[in-house]
Amino acid sequence: MANNNSNHSVVPEAKEALNKFKYEVASEVGVNLKQGYNGDLSARDAGRIGGQMVKKLIQQAENQMK
Repeated sequence: MANNNSNHSVVPEAKEALNKFKYEVASEVGVNLKQGYNGDLSARDAGRIGGQMVKKLIQQAENQMK
């Protein structure tokens, strides 16, 4: 049976860079992330971080295409 788990890194080396990026974005949007477990983080704050990360990655990709 095929493994349909899509929760794996295509480029494992990128994991640390994305983690660093996450903390930078969290700081920019005013969310205090701790190293390690952040289970007490609200869904709203997590969404703000993720949304801003996606926005910045899209902007970067668009700038590279110009």
